[in-house]
Amino acid sequence: MSMHSYRGFEIYPLIYPHVPAANGAPHNYDAGFDAAVRICLRGATDTQTQSQTYRLRDNGPFGTAGDARRASVRYAENIIDDNRETHAFLSNAG
Repeated sequence: MSMHSYRGFEIYPLIYPHVPAANGAPHNYDAGFDAAVRICLRGATDTQTQSQTYRLRDNGPFGTAGDARRASVRYAENIIDDNRETHAFLSNAG
């Protein structure tokens, strides 16, 4: 799992196939990918103090896993930037 750092937060893109595999069948990656993102705040002793997970709401599945990953990071950065003043979890980072 790749991690990105932004304004004191750790961002973890969560990418998964749009169509779940059924009964041991292989994943259908041609159907695209859905995405979520986990935003974490670390404490002074490098322990996780808080985290929130957000699902990306898009008009349809992303065409590639890379597109979904990039959109997840942008989405998390926008959440952090737009809500630092109003959301206690997001205002705790440096």
